[in-house]
Amino acid sequence: MSKAVVLLSSGLDSTVNLYEAHQDVGVALALFINYGQRAALREEQMAKASCEHLGIEFRSLDLKFIADFGGSSLTDSQKKLATNVEIDDLEASKISAKNVWVPNRNGILLNVAAGFAEALGADFVIPGFNKEEAATFPDNSQDFLDAMSESLGFSTANQVKAKCYTTGLLKPQIYRRALDLNVKTQFIWPCYESGEEHCKQCESCQRFYRAKAEA
Repeated sequence: MSKAVVLLSSGLDSTVNLYEAHQDVGVALALFINYGQRAALREEQMAKASCEHLGIEFRSLDLKFIADFGGSSLTDSQKKLATNVEIDDLEASKISAKNVWVPNRNGILLNVAAGFAEALGADFVIPGFNKEEAATFPDNSQDFLDAMSESLGFSTANQVKAKCYTTGLLKPQIYRRALDLNVKTQFIWPCYESGEEHCKQCESCQRFYRAKAEA
């Protein structure tokens, strides 16, 4: 049976992909990566909780050097996060995306996961992407996954593939899938901040709560 290494941030998309992979191919390892993001503490807590619930091996990696690339409000607390974004306005969403863009983050994370996948004999690396945000984040797209798979065909001996169950889905569809899979939604952390509760104002919270309302 095929196995997967899942990149788990504890957001809606990656959590649903964790459950999908667990049910479909089996999960050899779930990786949480601290790249210096504001919400790292809460994300890690929730990611670990989901893995404990499913009985999946969990590992946390420290790659905080990624924050040294600079420029992103996700990794620089001195920069103001965009809040109350007009998420149906493509131009407004593009501005917000630029605010939280971390250079080559997904490329680095998928390559790290692929190294573990080869070592564990797993066939897939699985991130959490969605159709909605692929419009403003090109590294959330199916084209990006296809390009990563082609690259990993050269850099891994077992030709690991990048796979995602939600690239063709909008957020409300993903939330509905979470309900179908009996996902423990209390372990989802969609927020860019690391407070006791979701801020409900950052773009990620906005998209999550709209998805929940429309599911």
